[in-house]
Amino acid sequence: MELASLRRRPAVELLAWVVLAQLAGALGSVFTVTAVGSWYATLARPWFAPPNWVFGPVWVTLFTLMGVAAWLVSRRDHPRRERALAVFVGHLVVNVAWSAAFFGLQSPAAGLAVIVVLLAAILATMREFVAVDRRAAALLVPYLLWTCFAAALNYGFWSLN
Repeated sequence: MELASLRRRPAVELLAWVVLAQLAGALGSVFTVTAVGSWYATLARPWFAPPNWVFGPVWVTLFTLMGVAAWLVSRRDHPRRERALAVFVGHLVVNVAWSAAFFGLQSPAAGLAVIVVLLAAILATMREFVAVDRRAAALLVPYLLWTCFAAALNYGFWSLN
């Protein structure tokens, strides 16, 4: 389906952006699922690590918010729209790369390096989004905060293991 056709059907376009974001989450979870029951379970956990069941609902919610944010940007006629959406898609790649580094490579050190890049990518996405639609940037605030928490958690795993 071409972009012009999607823009005439906002509900379909919204669904497409949410599905794209959720697919990034699903791709990242491929690395996570295989390691959680084995390697990850053997690690010393930081005292503030939440139970494993918390991560799934949080990430589904955050990826949904990301998709809605991208949709808001995609609906605007703004000269920076395409750039903002390209930065958004690029940031999704970095998000998947964190799962591949931490869980796939079983390396908290590699995860820590990637999560620093991810934080920069989220901030870049927010900078682009705020120029096009402030609401879209605001929808990414919970994601930024959770990723800051995840970075602290990642650091905790690295320092303990």
